[in-house]
Amino acid sequence: MKRIEAIIRRSKFQEVKDALHEIDIDFFTYSETYGVGNERKEKIVFRGSADTENISRLTLSIVVRDQNLRKTVDCLLKSAYTGEVGDGKIFVYTIEESWRIRTQESGDESLYIKG
Repeated sequence: MKRIEAIIRRSKFQEVKDALHEIDIDFFTYSETYGVGNERKEKIVFRGSADTENISRLTLSIVVRDQNLRKTVDCLLKSAYTGEVGDGKIFVYTIEESWRIRTQESGDESLYIKG
């Protein structure tokens, strides 16, 4: 199993989500992320303080079976792409084990509902 961490533009979220559903990746988590990178955004002044450093993005966390890794990464590369600086990053980690709490299934079986 692999964990894919993708940092993407907020504006691409719906497109990425729809593309993942199209390839049957129906479960992932996401959270707001702030960082500093090569992208330069317009200066925002809020209550007299200028903010030009923090870049707002979303981080997606997706755990997939090994056989679904390449198609998931390809999907993210295509759907999150704009061609501009700041499109994001993708990282892949190895997952040693997983369990579904409700059924106590482990390994690959814990990732998806049997259909």
